[in-house]
Amino acid sequence: MQLSVRDVDERVFREFKAQAVREGIPVGKYLTLAMNHWLGETRKPLQDIRNFKPFNFGKGTEKLSEEIDKILYG
Repeated sequence: MQLSVRDVDERVFREFKAQAVREGIPVGKYLTLAMNHWLGETRKPLQDIRNFKPFNFGKGTEKLSEEIDKILYG
């Protein structure tokens, strides 16, 4: 399929094309990969934090969140 697209930011397209060249992928195929990636990302439903369930990381990790807080916040 041949395609014309208007209003593409020239700088962004140049960087996109350069990345495709660095990876050795034709620009059309690289664009298809990018669009598929974007579609996959946008199709994921947002998760409600209230639906998260606790996870047991195993013996010896009972105070893991406290240890992480200590590392992050001193």
